[in-house]
Amino acid sequence: MVCKIVAGVDCPVDVVFMVDGSDNIRDTEWTLVISFLNQLVVRLDIDSGSTRVGAVTFSSAVGSFFNLDQYTTVAGVQSGISGLVHQKDGTDTAEALDYVRTNMLISSAGDRPDVPNVVIVMTDGISRNTADTQVCIMWM
Repeated sequence: MVCKIVAGVDCPVDVVFMVDGSDNIRDTEWTLVISFLNQLVVRLDIDSGSTRVGAVTFSSAVGSFFNLDQYTTVAGVQSGISGLVHQKDGTDTAEALDYVRTNMLISSAGDRPDVPNVVIVMTDGISRNTADTQVCIMWM
């Protein structure tokens, strides 16, 4: 399914933000990322139900998260984003990608099978296991 963004055209999408919460991310950078995401979701068509948003943090393991069907308003999504926890541990991007694929991009977590999925990974780029991370990306 191809979805072009055109003013006034409904373009449903399920978006998952995957946010690096490792110890390489300083507190000031974490605050910036949370602020950026809260500003970004205002531009998404969440209130109409066209766009669903989920998010997960990761470091050595998956941290805090909310599923695609948990919040149905921009304000709700912003509340969920603001509640994400900065774990401050190592970086296992592969584990987080696998978690998103197997636990978040499923119908019981709010994923819609007839709607495109977009996973946005926000990271410093230093994964504990680069090879596993590349394999997970190929399976996404």
